[in-house]
Parts: sequence; C-alpha cells; structure tokens
Amino acid sequence: MEDKGLHSLKLYDYVLPPELIAQKPVMPRDSSRLLIVDRRLNRIEETVFGRIGDFLNPGDVLVLNDTKVINARLFGKRSTGAKIEAFLLNEVERGVWHALVNPAKRARVGERIDFQKGVSAVIKERTLDGGRLIEFTPPDIREFLSEIGEVPLPPYIKSAIDDPQKYQTVYAQKDGAVAAPTAGLHFTPGLLVQLQQKGVEVLHLTLHCGLATFRPVKVDDVREHPMSKEWVEISAECAKKITKARGQGRRVIAVGTTSLRSLESAASMDAVMPFEGETGIYIYPGYQFKAVDALVTNFHTPCSTNLVLVSTFGGYELIHKAYQYAIERRFRFFSFGDAMFIL
Repeated sequence: MEDKGLHSLKLYDYVLPPELIAQKPVMPRDSSRLLIVDRRLNRIEETVFGRIGDFLNPGDVLVLNDTKVINARLFGKRSTGAKIEAFLLNEVERGVWHALVNPAKRARVGERIDFQKGVSAVIKERTLDGGRLIEFTPPDIREFLSEIGEVPLPPYIKSAIDDPQKYQTVYAQKDGAVAAPTAGLHFTPGLLVQLQQKGVEVLHLTLHCGLATFRPVKVDDVREHPMSKEWVEISAECAKKITKARGQGRRVIAVGTTSLRSLESAASMDAVMPFEGETGIYIYPGYQFKAVDALVTNFHTPCSTNLVLVSTFGGYELIHKAYQYAIERRFRFFSFGDAMFIL
C-alpha cells in the first residue's frame, strides 16, 4: 500500500479485547515480552525483553529519554466547596501552569481553587485545547507536588499502583513529564550494564511528555491533526556522538517514540544538531526518516499519533500484521504492556 493512501484515520483503528490492557507492570521489568519486527526480512518473532541484546550489535547507539514524571494530578476545592481536579501539563511561566481541569464546564476564569497546605490557584484564562491557565500561590509548587500530587496514570489504567517508581524509568533524571516514556520502562540497571559491556553505546536526551501523548486523532485525514508542542533537550555531546555514529554506519536506535521525535526534530540528512526548545514534529506516512535506524516501542492506543508514527516507521502492512499477531498471542498492551523492537 502506497504512502499516499495511508492518511485515513480508520486505518489506525483496531479492536482490542479490554483484558489485554495491562493494569500493572510485570516484575522484573525486563521479563516483559518483546516482539521483534524485522523490516528487511518482513518477519515477526517473539522473545523476552531481557534478550534484546541478542538483536543489538557492538557499536549500536541506544538513545534513551531521561525525562521524569511529576506528580501532576491535584485535587482541590472551588469556592462553592465542590471538588475539582487539575491535571498539570507544563509550566508556561513562573507559577502559571497549563492544566486540564475536571469538571471543565464549571471552571470559570477568575475562580479560585484551594488545595492542601495553604496552596491556592486562580484560573487565568481558557486555552484553545479546552484546558486552563492557572496561577499558583505560592508560585513554586515543586515540593508541594512531590508531597500532595498524584502520579498521572493514563485513564485506561483503572487502579493506583503500589509504588509510583514503577511509572518511572530506572534512568529518569529531569522533572517535567506528565506521562512516562513507556518504552523505557522495560530496562533494568543490570540490562543496561549488560548492553554496554557488549559494546552498545547508551546516550540520553530529554523530551517532557505532555499533551501530545494523550490527544487522540479525531480528524478523518490524519495529516490535519494539530500536534501539541513538547520540550526537548539534546546536548551538544549527545548530538556529536550520534552524528559520529551515523557517519561510521552504526545504527541509531531510539527507545520510544519520544526519543525518535526528539532526534528527528534535530536532524538533517547528515547530522543531528544540539537542540533545546519546543518541538511539534508530527510523523505520518510520507515522512523521510533522517536520524533513526531502529525503534523500541510499546503497543499504542487506536487512532493515536504514536500508532501513526510507528506505522510510518515500520511500514503500515507489517505493523498491522504485528498488532494482529500481538492480539492473537495475548500480548499486554499500552503503558504497562509488552514491547516491540522494529529493526
């Protein structure tokens, strides 16, 4: 099927038995299942994630997103005493956060919300995406979030987890995400050491996963979907090492769609440049990849930008076949689910 025929949203919808939506992670992390999707051989095979090294070569470059999830869900009270939830997305200026509020219809501009520990906020304005800008008093709420905020698990996970660290990668460093880069949840410290001992180079960049992670595509032509922007940081050292690896013909492997989007945001055909700022890159069929040779990723929700991206990277027919295989073989889906490695 040619790329020009792959822009219809219905192509990225599928039926998933609800019991295949993973409600908690497996432990140890690298005991999850791994589907190997080989584009060159047009072949699918399965293994466990702890064996991913069998498919990596000395000199390969593994690029991890070291963002750290903040406790972005807050519960407060309106002036009427009614409860209201604020899901913080990102801080747009000191003390002012872009947030989703629930119930949104009753969150009026100018209204005050009171939280615990003497923290309050005023709704400043509505945003185009249906959210709100809310200004906190005091403005620095980082410590407050760590004490009072809740882990912002996706809505398809129906119960709290027993340890919030299970929704963080083992290499999470930089606060700012409101969703985990879930492809990285499968790595353990021991597995990373093992891969490095094999000669795999491990690099880090940062993309703070935001609203783009949650917003499904709702337009019939996927190209018309408005992509939210997210913050990316790629250091000069990381960019230099990736550019060198590409020049030597070594593979660059993105762990997660966030790492892939970060690299592609900073890439030309022959280099990856240092980058610090927002990206709204949206990858759909027709896109020419410049920086990434292989991708580790989870199984994504229907009609999502991530599924469109993965289908573009892996080839629509092969990814469609891989998802059918995963459903038939009862793989676990979404954030706490199993993974695939697209070679």
